[in-house]
Amino acid sequence: MVDADDAATFFHTPAYLKLYWEEFGERPEHLLIAFGEEQDGRQIGACAFERTGTSLRFLGGTEVTDYMGPVAVPARRDEYAKELWSALLHRTDWETADLWGLPEDRPWLGLLEASAQDHGLTVERAPDHDGVAPFLALAPTWDAYLGSLTSKTRHEIKRKAKRLASEAGPFALVRADPGSLNGLLDRFVELHRLSEGPKGVFMQPGMEIFFRRLGEAFLPSGVFDLAFIDVGGSLEAGTIGFRFGSTFYLYNSAFSRRLEQLSPGMVLISEVIRSAIGSGCESFDLLKGDYAYKYRFGAVPRQVGRLVVSR
Repeated sequence: MVDADDAATFFHTPAYLKLYWEEFGERPEHLLIAFGEEQDGRQIGACAFERTGTSLRFLGGTEVTDYMGPVAVPARRDEYAKELWSALLHRTDWETADLWGLPEDRPWLGLLEASAQDHGLTVERAPDHDGVAPFLALAPTWDAYLGSLTSKTRHEIKRKAKRLASEAGPFALVRADPGSLNGLLDRFVELHRLSEGPKGVFMQPGMEIFFRRLGEAFLPSGVFDLAFIDVGGSLEAGTIGFRFGSTFYLYNSAFSRRLEQLSPGMVLISEVIRSAIGSGCESFDLLKGDYAYKYRFGAVPRQVGRLVVSR
């Protein structure tokens, strides 16, 4: 169903959701997976939920999963959305459904909202708690990408790279492979915990295990991407991303304060964008969080919505 649905993302894949459930799930009876099937047994849609008390939410968790919701054969989405609410209403173990992570430029937000209303449910649409996910359509070459930017943005990208090289020394992009994964993850966790504010306390032991399992599970297939900018033998900034289909998802980042004034993190992201273009990606998703730095690469805002549905 993920392969069939052009609105699906890496975060909808069974492998990702299984790993999430193993790390953060509570009791088995709280997991609910709803399949839609034809009379001949052919599957047309699927959606995974978890229940907390009397509230349903999409499986994935808002702290670590940016996009959530159903997947289905595109021509059958409307039918599946209607049947999903009909089936859920036969259950008595929930009162509200708090559904996050639904991009407004994809069909599921509107379909689930309309179908719930058709079933007599009360529906409130609201922004996701990080309600904007900046998004970048990629040109086929790096030069074409730079040419698509404003002159100011293009100048800033080039200037930061030149300044880093001239003031701190030559830099190189370093990527994790099976032999270096654990050591590079050690450095990424270290940089994360040195961050200020909420970012610095995000990487608790349980979260670190989750990130390490993501690397172990998805590096061999080329989906998991852990990249660093190496400046004079020192790993000054790191990013974690997922390359899935024709999209690169920038998932998390961390950087050293030592060269903060030289913007090694910004240089690294531009190099990761260059690499994504070189690997054939058509889009670069900077995911949720409406931060100013994301727009310095030419990204445009994508609104992400939430539905609160009450019986």
